[in-house]
Amino acid sequence: MTLIAQEIPKVGLVMEEVKVVRWLKNIGDSVAAGEPLLEVETEKAVVEIEAAATGRLARILVQVDSQATVGDQVAWIESAEAQGAGTRIRSTPVARKLSIERGVDLAGITGTGPGGRIQLDDVKRAIDARPTPAPAAQPLSPMRRALARAMTLSHATVPQFTVTCAVDWTELQAVRHEFAAKVVTGAPRLSVNDFLLQAVAQALTEFPALNTTFSGDPASADASLIPASGAHIGLVVAVANGLLVPVIHDVERLSLAEIARRRRDCVERGLQGRLKREEVEGATISISNLGAQGPDRFTAIINPVHSAILAVGRRRDCVVAREGDILVRPQSDLTLTVDHRVADGRLASQFLARLIEILEGRDWRLE
Repeated sequence: MTLIAQEIPKVGLVMEEVKVVRWLKNIGDSVAAGEPLLEVETEKAVVEIEAAATGRLARILVQVDSQATVGDQVAWIESAEAQGAGTRIRSTPVARKLSIERGVDLAGITGTGPGGRIQLDDVKRAIDARPTPAPAAQPLSPMRRALARAMTLSHATVPQFTVTCAVDWTELQAVRHEFAAKVVTGAPRLSVNDFLLQAVAQALTEFPALNTTFSGDPASADASLIPASGAHIGLVVAVANGLLVPVIHDVERLSLAEIARRRRDCVERGLQGRLKREEVEGATISISNLGAQGPDRFTAIINPVHSAILAVGRRRDCVVAREGDILVRPQSDLTLTVDHRVADGRLASQFLARLIEILEGRDWRLE
């Protein structure tokens, strides 16, 4: 018996790459030279590929929905005679069996048996000599592709700088514990993100220059800063295929309890892919909090067309000196990334200092 390689023929195909749509025969089926063996899809049509030889379909090398290039081997036909486009390869039955099982092309093996016949050991040596295949390229999901475009655009077109300060969570932890007993039954539990949202909203009302978006060509007289109508804040949420940034609008008007309800609703519907267009637009700043498993400090890239993003490092116990005393306090590093076209370092530092002052205070509105 002889193995005949079934190739994607060049004749009649204008595309260099095709997709296998359907195999018309199963492994073990008899095939006749010239009869349809499989269907492939080009850019323009679905066409049938004819069998290269008469015999038995021994192995399928390219599965349905996989890509193949014109000239690629897509199957092997075990034939009693060398026919069609195939080349007769002399080999022992056990060598042919192993080559089929391990996907080895006998045409590339030099036989050491009588008359150049390929033996079992020849196939084994070819298997051992094969290079380790490179990992298959993973195509990007639509969400990951959109994220890649946005982050590339941000990094390439937005001049960004960062300022970092540590925040002490001692007072906020106490307030959060105090409010936990006052939350209505069935209402969402207050998270640190809810306090961050309220604090950022308050700081934005005091520093309206940061509550704007840059518009136009910076080299043109038409370039301008567009103020937001309220504190519209994005919250970065990790999802299976990337990141989602639902926007909570008019946060400055909301109590902590209202923020918690809106935050839970937006996140839940975001994870289910049910956010409306207006619920992911309109923000000037976003918050990225990687939680307890996150790094001590990280720098986030601004999400176009926002003007800033706040990166919240994980909370950890830190040794600090206060008025001559050595204390252990729960702290996090807050890193604010800012569009330099909107604000400079002094304004960004003042904004971050005020934000930390709010977070370390007790001026919170539960209802």
